[in-house]
Amino acid sequence: MHLEKLLSTVEAADRLGVSSSYLNKLRVTGGGPPFVKIGARVAYDPADLSAWLEAQKRTTTAPAGEALQ
Repeated sequence: MHLEKLLSTVEAADRLGVSSSYLNKLRVTGGGPPFVKIGARVAYDPADLSAWLEAQKRTTTAPAGEALQ
């Protein structure tokens, strides 16, 4: 992790194509990409965003683990 490359919530949301409020919600519920807290600041490593986005790939709209009938 390179400190100079960490992204703010707004920058991370822009990179993911979502709103910063949605990213905040994911952070609170535990469903979003990994982040670091530096004092009161929340920051995201671009590599973590890429890995999280890759893990979101799906081949169906059914919830994960549910078989289609």
